[in-house]
Amino acid sequence: MVAFRRPWQANLVVFISNACIMTLELVAGRILAPTIGVSLYTWTSIIGVILAGLSLGNYIGGKLADRLASPCMLALLFWAASLASLAVLYTNQRIAGITWPGAMPLWARIVLLTAAVFFLPSVALGTISPMVVKLTLVDLDRTGEVVGQIYASAAAGSIVGTFATGFVLISWFGTRAIVAGVAGVLFILGLWVSIGHLRRGLYVPLILAAALAALLARREGWMRSPCWDESNYFCIKVAEETVAGRPIKTLTLDRLVHSYVDMLDPLHLVYGYEQLYAAVLQATLPRTSLAAFFIGGGGYTFPRYLEAVAPGSRIVVAEIDPAVTRVAHVELGLPYDTPIITLNDDARSVLAHDRDGRYDLIIGDAFNDFSVPYHLTTLEFNELVKARLKPDGIYMVNLIDGRQGLFIRAYVRTLRQTFKHVYVAPTVSANIEETIRQTYVIVASDRALPLIPGAAAERPDDAHSEPGLKPGASSPGNPNAEALLNKFLRPEQLDALLSARPAPILRDDYVPVDNLLAPVFVDSGF
Repeated sequence: MVAFRRPWQANLVVFISNACIMTLELVAGRILAPTIGVSLYTWTSIIGVILAGLSLGNYIGGKLADRLASPCMLALLFWAASLASLAVLYTNQRIAGITWPGAMPLWARIVLLTAAVFFLPSVALGTISPMVVKLTLVDLDRTGEVVGQIYASAAAGSIVGTFATGFVLISWFGTRAIVAGVAGVLFILGLWVSIGHLRRGLYVPLILAAALAALLARREGWMRSPCWDESNYFCIKVAEETVAGRPIKTLTLDRLVHSYVDMLDPLHLVYGYEQLYAAVLQATLPRTSLAAFFIGGGGYTFPRYLEAVAPGSRIVVAEIDPAVTRVAHVELGLPYDTPIITLNDDARSVLAHDRDGRYDLIIGDAFNDFSVPYHLTTLEFNELVKARLKPDGIYMVNLIDGRQGLFIRAYVRTLRQTFKHVYVAPTVSANIEETIRQTYVIVASDRALPLIPGAAAERPDDAHSEPGLKPGASSPGNPNAEALLNKFLRPEQLDALLSARPAPILRDDYVPVDNLLAPVFVDSGF
């Protein structure tokens, strides 16, 4: 039976259905991010699971096309795909509390979790194209032309779906609304292809069933996003807490609480690594004003701290996500007229083009839990950072690692290829095997710094020429500066840490960060 006597009808159907496939694939990364983060493992699993589902769907669709080809069967396939797509919202709510066998490798856990949410809709969507081909062929002598046109239309739909979702839809509507929209589009396509082939009396119950499914999704909260905003980069959440009797706002990006912000006092630092930053600042750069560059803005906690303790400083923040900057203004008290300069661009790109800027201080705060921007960890990037620092400038970074310490060793070894002096401070324990995970503060410079008690240190000639934060004094919001500096590993401790396990030098063409962090992910309970 031929359903599409006009080629454009068949081409339009596969165009839209394949756009829906790629829309779900792009949305999958954002939907899963609060549970498993965004990493190479995540995207490998998403692409692999969806391709596997499409392959199985193509096979099943081909079998059905040979035996049961009809417009009504095609409509049923569209409605099955619609229901499976809507089920993504339900399934995603049920996966967060899954307990995994301890022996199961991380990649297998992520693949299974991804499959639980996205395999079934991929199979359902994969059945459509073979059925469309079967219902379009009227002349076997034109098989190649017809199949070629349908494949081309499918590929065009995939391209449009990819660009529209990645560049527009997620930031406009959010992931839940997009998934519901995909389900709605597929349902309508099923109605369209069934017109003239299905008894009219069946349309009313079909539409009522769809309406009931939509109401159920709304009533059960499937459409409710946990995010304050779903940007192209993060699921952004803002919450209020009380810390040590003070009201604090928290900014969470995907899985990680990225910033604690005291709305009343920018000098109050809650995070231990930011307190360490302040201690390093007072010990190494006791000037009244600085030129500082921040890789990542988050809640802008430390840029505002620096603005308060060193008035007149030139502070530039490269925050790739405009939505993060927006939430800092709207929810976290960052004034719109702040002298802090924000560039919503990738930090590496900004530094590469900022050939005139030279900074006293560059701070890296873009490593979000296990979602690490690989290109900001490499030898080549470190060389770029050094080129943008003044000769006595300092580069500070924080990162997370676990009891095996694979990432911290590789990162420090790589930094040592560029900077003469590298210092490491675990924020919890110097014995890394005692902690499942902890944050490290790494400081790098071409001059020796007074961070290790008793170690030789060089200071720039003008270190004491201006009033400002003095070494050994307590800095505002950070009354235990000397105790915090004692967290830095002594040279022999750092050498022992690095020599305990082999670690690669991270380069642009070899950055196995996900593999290095996989044990941390597993130990953290995923």
